[in-house]
Amino acid sequence: MNVLFVVTSHDELGSTGHKTGFWVEEFAAPYYKFKDNGDNITVATPKGGQAPIDPSSEAPSAQTEATERYYKDNEAQNVIANTHPLSEMKAADFDAVFYPGGHGPLWDLANDTDSAQLILDFYNNGKPVGAVCHAPGVFKNVKFENGEPFVKGKNVTGFSNTEEEAVKLTDVVPFLVEDELKKQGGHYTKVDDWGVHAVEDGLLITGQNPASSEAVAEKMIELLK
Repeated sequence: MNVLFVVTSHDELGSTGHKTGFWVEEFAAPYYKFKDNGDNITVATPKGGQAPIDPSSEAPSAQTEATERYYKDNEAQNVIANTHPLSEMKAADFDAVFYPGGHGPLWDLANDTDSAQLILDFYNNGKPVGAVCHAPGVFKNVKFENGEPFVKGKNVTGFSNTEEEAVKLTDVVPFLVEDELKKQGGHYTKVDDWGVHAVEDGLLITGQNPASSEAVAEKMIELLK
């Protein structure tokens, strides 16, 4: 199978002067799940080239087996250093699309027209769409031809308001993922902060937080079978 990963190009954490980007674990855990399953992975970003890593995701407390593997994997790091421009990607070339989180997507991918069209192209052609943690925020401006929000009436999850409070970024982010999914008409559910929670609704699979990224990939792999 051919799986497209769509990663943020955004590296500024609002006006804080701090950096952001994608969360290493949310890329690495699904990346290795698909790779070990024999799938081919292509990574694209809005700008192409080097995808920015959220420095917070490199903290010792954020490390897992998958991140340790990533840091020793020159091939995977090369993939992140040389991502394809998102505008050149076509759903017809892939079997599924996955969006890792980190705070970056809230600024760029949530407002990216190429991304929005791609999500619809995958979904409307019966191909799985996955997103974890902050990445369900990319559905903010995705609407079907009839104007209905993409997540309306669907069971979804994503980074919770209490988790955002815990990392003290409630007033920094452009919007709160939980609030936005509810506003769009999604049936939002969550578990306790940092617990594993992956929600499958037809072709759409979402995960609440970094700990849920592997579960999202596993559900996508099952769907692809």
